[in-house]
Amino acid sequence: MHVRKAVILAAGYGTRFLPATKAIPKEMLPLVDRPAIQHVVEEAVRAGLKQIIMVTTGAKRAVEDHFDREFELERWLEQKGSGQQAEEMRRLATMAEIVCVRQKERLGIGHAVSIARSLVGDEPFALFFPDDIIESAVPAIKQLIDVFDRHGGSVLAVQRLPREELPHYGVIEPKPLEERVYQVLGIVEKPPAAEAPSDLATVGRYVLTPAIFPALERTQPGAGGEIQLTDGIALLMGEEPVFACRYEGERFDVGRPLGLLKASLSMALARPDLGPELRSYLRDLLAREESRD
Repeated sequence: MHVRKAVILAAGYGTRFLPATKAIPKEMLPLVDRPAIQHVVEEAVRAGLKQIIMVTTGAKRAVEDHFDREFELERWLEQKGSGQQAEEMRRLATMAEIVCVRQKERLGIGHAVSIARSLVGDEPFALFFPDDIIESAVPAIKQLIDVFDRHGGSVLAVQRLPREELPHYGVIEPKPLEERVYQVLGIVEKPPAAEAPSDLATVGRYVLTPAIFPALERTQPGAGGEIQLTDGIALLMGEEPVFACRYEGERFDVGRPLGLLKASLSMALARPDLGPELRSYLRDLLAREESRD
């Protein structure tokens, strides 16, 4: 079966960005001039996924509105001669078929995935965590889909990390199959660095078979009554092979203030309309800092 649908999880509180996220969803915080959630949707579209299911909450109405039509704004932009901006506003609403479903209780990532079951149906799907922005020539999710097409099982995105960072991630026990591709023999959520089975940590891109849904139904809640996706994947491995792809690209954790800042700077420096002036400013800023030392 082909992967046609994407599920994007956008129901978190965003407490690391308070007070900025008290009234603004963290997914709407900007990376230069586009909110983080738009980068994720555009990655899905570039990979050929045109049906997108967003799992949100009642406090995330701005995420839903961002991808809706705003006729008055489009008309005003046209009247003031900003036709290119008006076209960009129309593109937001037409780039994909977007459906939103709300997680009424925050009961963990596994629970959030389960909410999308009726919309996903009995077919494989791509899963995105919008805290992870991955810049790559080939969309990271497309790299996972290619592995799925070759091997036919769920695929996790993984990245090599220093040992001291592993306690913040799920870590796989890998069996190498081909370059950058592994069979997952085991997965441990947030292990102590000395006990991690490898240095390959899972990040926010997955391709999952529909068998994940009954696996999540059998998953016991953990701390705080939350159902963890990692636990569901561990159960899934008892029924069918699970694979991992060490994707090519640069990941930014925009769920943290420093990660958001790094992503914004990297994207701005790559733009011809912003990069030269920003580069000059940063050189001057560093020179001033060095002169103070």
